[in-house]
Amino acid sequence: MSATVSAHSSERPSERPSDRNALVARSAVELRRLIGAKEISPVELLEACIERIEAINPAVNAITATDYETARAAAREAERKVLAGEPLGLLHGLPLGVKDLEDTAGLLTTYGSPMSRANVPSHDVVLVERLRAAGAIVVAKTNVPELGAGANTRNPVWGATGNPFNTELNAGGSSGGSAAALACDMLPVCTGSDTGGSLRIPAAKCGVVGFRPSPGLVPNSRRLLGWTPISVVGPMGRTVAETALQLAATAGLSASDPLSYDTDPLNFATPPALDLSTLRVGFTEDFGCCDVDDDIRAVFRSRMAALASMVHTCEPVPFDLGDAHRAFDVIRAESFVAGLRDAYARDPGALGPNTRANYEMGAAMTLADSAWAQAEQTRVFRRFQAAFARYDVIVSPTTPVSPFPWRELYAAQINGRAQENYYRWLALTYVVTLTTHPALSLPCGVDHAGMPFGLQIVGPFHGDLKTLAVAQALEHAFDAVPALRRPRPDLSKLTQPNPSLKSIVTAPPVFDAPARAHGGISVA
Repeated sequence: MSATVSAHSSERPSERPSDRNALVARSAVELRRLIGAKEISPVELLEACIERIEAINPAVNAITATDYETARAAAREAERKVLAGEPLGLLHGLPLGVKDLEDTAGLLTTYGSPMSRANVPSHDVVLVERLRAAGAIVVAKTNVPELGAGANTRNPVWGATGNPFNTELNAGGSSGGSAAALACDMLPVCTGSDTGGSLRIPAAKCGVVGFRPSPGLVPNSRRLLGWTPISVVGPMGRTVAETALQLAATAGLSASDPLSYDTDPLNFATPPALDLSTLRVGFTEDFGCCDVDDDIRAVFRSRMAALASMVHTCEPVPFDLGDAHRAFDVIRAESFVAGLRDAYARDPGALGPNTRANYEMGAAMTLADSAWAQAEQTRVFRRFQAAFARYDVIVSPTTPVSPFPWRELYAAQINGRAQENYYRWLALTYVVTLTTHPALSLPCGVDHAGMPFGLQIVGPFHGDLKTLAVAQALEHAFDAVPALRRPRPDLSKLTQPNPSLKSIVTAPPVFDAPARAHGGISVA
């Protein structure tokens, strides 16, 4: 184990920049194997990640609060356990980035909101508890839109996250900081969450994997409306295998989430091999109800033509999902009312335009609206099942447009058609949210503008393992085709700070104020 060499030795092989760059580019699965085999140290891996963050983050602004000294102490303890032959967790020694909607004990957690500039939680959410218990080392928080509202990661506390492929464009959201950090190899493990597409959209825009699991598979202890299945927490990774490893470390029953259920988490650690020649794929450009840019449609058609030669069946499938848009409007707004009622009553002006609009929309709704929306979601779910009588998975584009400038709060128009609110352009992912089916965004080359393109793979009801297996088989097949494999950003173009990403910050976050708990505000 190279950590047995003095930490200050100039002869230590992994201290060479080229070796450190190679180290952070390795997959989380391989890094965990090397740590367990005593071939690398958690200490040297952490230092390599910190070096990458310090070199690249000023250009993309994916990482927010950090605590390197606590992380270094945890890495030394992780190294001690390896050398002592103690039992090691699934993520032992792997540096971790936590989305800034999840409370982390002792580490600033702002939710991207000025209301929480000084919030240092005293406890972890269950997701973070499980990641730490599996041996992951919390290094940093990753950027989000204010309170998770929207799919453009920008807020008045930390600023905007730029897309690693073009920092003037957006990285998606609300897990945009995690997606950008993974794409730049800053950290091997990052968390996400998803209401209307917050895991899937940034994954698609940054060329990584984002998996929305079935509600309850990964406990979400911060969800205020515990019986509502639209908001989940879940894993992101550069590959399906990385994503599955994090899922295996976090899945399973918890009394903190009434939707959680018992499962064997280790089943997800290594998705089973799948023969693509037997796979039946149904595809849709728009689920019959979503606006999609013509150029994205053309790219998607070319991908389906390529996929057809790899699988048993690949054919279009029609959908009638009723009034899915209105149903999502109501159900989503309920979460905002639950989370923001007190904050809005204190000072509506303290909320950003997205969050304020959501609260006001929800506050104006009636019990009749809520009852209709819950019934319509049930109808959407039942209609959706018909497709799985014929197909193993349903595939669509993940996003309807190529990444747009981060200065634009949202995609106001698609094909010249005005979007009726700031999140309507997320319809490709939020209609799937309503079904409660597991869904994964898989990188699949680049689009017409040279930006990452993602395929949304929707699995059967509670078919999380099958969804991962299909995605992994497709990932392996795509890797053999240059036009389909996962794109990588040119990190040599990310060596200079981009101060414009901080331009929307109104005042710096406070680090030395007394800890104040604001848990439960975030909604994504």
